[in-house]
Amino acid sequence: MDELTSAIEVLTVGRVGVDLYPQQSGVPLADVTTFAKFLGGTATNVAVGAARLGHASAVLTKVGPDGFGDFVRQAMRRFGVDPRYVGTAQGLQTPIAFCELNPPEDPPLLFYRAPVAPDLTLVADDVPWPQVSDVRLLWITAAGASREPARSTQLEMLARRGRPEAAKGRFTVLDLDWRPMFWNSVQQARIEYGRMLRHANVAIGNRTEVEVAVGTGDPAEAAVRLLDLGVEVAVVKKGADGVLVATADGATTVAPQRVEVVNGLGAGDAFGAAMVHGLLSGWDPARCAAYGNAAGAIVASHLACADAMPTIEELDAFLAGSHPDREPQ
Repeated sequence: MDELTSAIEVLTVGRVGVDLYPQQSGVPLADVTTFAKFLGGTATNVAVGAARLGHASAVLTKVGPDGFGDFVRQAMRRFGVDPRYVGTAQGLQTPIAFCELNPPEDPPLLFYRAPVAPDLTLVADDVPWPQVSDVRLLWITAAGASREPARSTQLEMLARRGRPEAAKGRFTVLDLDWRPMFWNSVQQARIEYGRMLRHANVAIGNRTEVEVAVGTGDPAEAAVRLLDLGVEVAVVKKGADGVLVATADGATTVAPQRVEVVNGLGAGDAFGAAMVHGLLSGWDPARCAAYGNAAGAIVASHLACADAMPTIEELDAFLAGSHPDREPQ
């Protein structure tokens, strides 16, 4: 066994794929002439970010039996993420996503996941059940519940793991990860989100995502509703207004970090990875979110997602004001 097959500290579950980013910014997709290829997918980006911050990470997902699937495994290993739980879905293709950097702050995505993405075909036999039970931090992406059999598989994982206690240094994080094109309706998504939230002790989402989950986009009220469902830490991202962090002891807003945005995609995943690092380090949630804002800002100032995930040294430099991408506050 090599260094990647040591004890896993972080297991993420959900999307993986290949992101194709334009080499021309601010133009319609029809006018783009060249693209660059990167590892992508929310769950995968979070695992990469956590690995960059020193945590043994793995992803439970699936790819197709194709060259892009080979690329996914190779890229994971290059980033220090254990690829042993990346299965192969015969007859399906590894997903790709085209990004249009127009506008760069909130670029639209064009997903190629037909007839179904391999990551949505996860079944019980694909799951490393001892890891699910024992891993310190399990990260579940809500979009994985958009279709069977992954929906039932994720719910079974959550039910078997049970809701852990943050005080004991164990976490089940639900990334509210709303992608409307994956769902039949908001109503269907809200039902499934509710089922998953019963097992999570940390929930993370933006205004739109919390509205899907609990019926309101008001950050303060959404946080209250998440806490009422049993979540110990509720995190609501408010864009340029910062991040609301709420626990039973109260709520606070953590100020955003300002950078010149090259590509807004991946900033949320970088935030999540830094939250993972902070939670596993025993930090209070507000400090976790401050690191998350810094990580998101760094990634937003670059084209790539996974490739731009920062190290602890880069985060510390950014927060100290000595990082080249940081704008004066």
